[in-house]
Amino acid sequence: MTDVSATPAPSADTPDDPYLWLEEVEGTDALAWVAERNAEATEVLATSERFLRIEAEIREVLDSADKIPGVGLAGDHLYNLWKDAEHERGLWRRTTLEDYRTDDPTWDVLLDLDELSAADGVDWVFHGAQILRTGPLAYRRALVDLSRGGSDADETREFDLVTRTFVAPEVGGFHRPEAKGGMSWVDGDTVFVATADDAATTSGYPRRARLLRRGQELADATVVFEGEDTDLAVSAHHDRTEGFERDWVSRALTFWTDELFLLTDDGPEKIDVPDSAEAGAYREWLLVEPREDWTVTAGLPAGEESRTYPAGSLLAGDLDAYRAGSRDLAVLFAPTPTTALVGATWTRHHLVVNVLDDVKNRLEVLTPPATGAEGIVDGGAGGAARGRRVGPGEWRRRPFPAAPPLGTVSVASVDRAGDSLGGELADGLWMTSSDYLTPTTLSLVTLAADGADAGSVVASEPLKAGPEFFESAGLVSEQHFAVSADGTRVPYFVVRPEDLATDGGAPTLLYAYGGFEISLTPGYSGGLGRAWLNRGGVYVVANIRGGGEYGPTWHQAALKENRPRAYEDLAAVAADLVARGITSPEHLGVQGGSNGGLLAGNMLATYPELFGAVVIQVPLLDMRRYHLLLAGASWMAEYGNPEDPAEWEFIQRFSPYHLVRRDRTYPPVLLTTSTRDDRVHPGHARKFAALLRELGHEVLSYENVEGGHGGASTNAQAAMMGALAYEFLWSRLA
Repeated sequence: MTDVSATPAPSADTPDDPYLWLEEVEGTDALAWVAERNAEATEVLATSERFLRIEAEIREVLDSADKIPGVGLAGDHLYNLWKDAEHERGLWRRTTLEDYRTDDPTWDVLLDLDELSAADGVDWVFHGAQILRTGPLAYRRALVDLSRGGSDADETREFDLVTRTFVAPEVGGFHRPEAKGGMSWVDGDTVFVATADDAATTSGYPRRARLLRRGQELADATVVFEGEDTDLAVSAHHDRTEGFERDWVSRALTFWTDELFLLTDDGPEKIDVPDSAEAGAYREWLLVEPREDWTVTAGLPAGEESRTYPAGSLLAGDLDAYRAGSRDLAVLFAPTPTTALVGATWTRHHLVVNVLDDVKNRLEVLTPPATGAEGIVDGGAGGAARGRRVGPGEWRRRPFPAAPPLGTVSVASVDRAGDSLGGELADGLWMTSSDYLTPTTLSLVTLAADGADAGSVVASEPLKAGPEFFESAGLVSEQHFAVSADGTRVPYFVVRPEDLATDGGAPTLLYAYGGFEISLTPGYSGGLGRAWLNRGGVYVVANIRGGGEYGPTWHQAALKENRPRAYEDLAAVAADLVARGITSPEHLGVQGGSNGGLLAGNMLATYPELFGAVVIQVPLLDMRRYHLLLAGASWMAEYGNPEDPAEWEFIQRFSPYHLVRRDRTYPPVLLTTSTRDDRVHPGHARKFAALLRELGHEVLSYENVEGGHGGASTNAQAAMMGALAYEFLWSRLA
């Protein structure tokens, strides 16, 4: 294992960057260079029979008519965006729940994105739609977000669900021109809008939110909140829950700190929680998730002078009581050394919490105390409300059906507002379940609203099951733990042939992310199964620090100056795979995208002896200038500020663009990015490829002309980009 401290670090007085011209996203010279690199990569990788077979296999998965159509309920309809070979940009469509239950639902097409793209001469990517649910125009109008080529910047247009046409601004239709930001309904004639075109932060996101009325110019709309240039972003939204209608503003100060405001007649009222905590309200309840230990010394029961709520916990209390000064909160979840909260979903009457225990799911249904005219009351043994106030901790708990041993279960509310299908699914949940070897299933689960069985599952209806896209017989998945440089146990999953010979000869793909408190859990991938597993490859996912698998402390352990811990963790997993005889360095590849691209770049620069190939996708790599490029300034809370000499001192030690050397031996590299990525600048990948070429190292790079940060906008593009990576790995590792 390479000693990070022994790696020569560049001076903070970095010479002028010779490849700055490659940061001109659509510069003539830059695009000509990109075209040359694309042609080279295509010639080397995209002409073999294996590449063509892999591309076709992935495309068949993506275009399959048997894949599960994901849906959301609004009114009497389920809405879905569908892509296949005939509709590469997609159909926005709807059906009924009754029809969806059948094997062949009848779909009502609302918007054909391919037709719209042809008519407008723009490669539109559907970014979602918000359907109006109140007033005379309820379920007749929607706000549709459209992105040019898949970029984060998009525009919003009002859409008529009856006529299947956009409502032109000239006749009063709402429209937000292309920019980073968003628009959301307040009522049929009013929206909240925040757009970077109006006022932008240094990160390129909106810093001002307005209340816009139909027919009004944006400049004339009421400003409901304005942040500072140095904030990350500002947004506003309306909670339409009957009896609890409220307007909220979220002010993101950094990626990990924000403020929540309730809009009142007297102006914005800040909800007084720590800036590092996440807070939100539903009906009468306030939920708080502190990222750091939080000690309160006021608003507690008599005789209690202070209380500390642990980082990573989930807290609940009455919102109005909290606003009045109470800090007596129920601890709904408290982390342990092996557990972390990864989600909490409200239905009308219950809260479903999703916990990881050593990266394995466990769900629980929590039912809050009832609220009546006398306040929080308990029905007692006889079931009748007696007006007795109960403590904030007296929430009822019920276990949820067990998750697969090495799989993932997630739930989402169907209709917590109770304003669709007559409210029959107000306590309904969409439940998805899968693992590495089992196709995803979608079920409709209904919880008992109240009574002695409140929170129990009264119905669980399997709705859809994905097809088996690859042969899983003879494959096994398992979990192991490696020991990192500082003694930390790091979990990882392995998917391999059951009869794998432990002679170190198996082509193995190691994937990780390690940032932004994002957890990697098992899931089914037909493309991976066909392109890699069914060809004899081993697949490994590492749950390294920087992620959220063990809560905020696991994430914070790899922040800023501690970022190299994530890389030490991944190096430990790589070494453990070799020690187990699963693979050897010449047969081990590493892959990562975005922050994971920075991870893969660091594995190349710092641990090259551990790998036989490296795939780096839509990456950050130049950490000297990342904060100056597109949304980069928004990530300084994660990585640090290069303008601060003290912080550049540690940042430069994980900046791959400044670490690679001519006189070191590196495994071959494939870099991919997108011209339309307006989140992580394509200049990172371009400049790193150019530098590696100059230093005489083996590198290929390919830049998709569209796709945004996802790297691809259509199934055809996704299949091609995936096949490039798999062909590169097979050609180097087999």
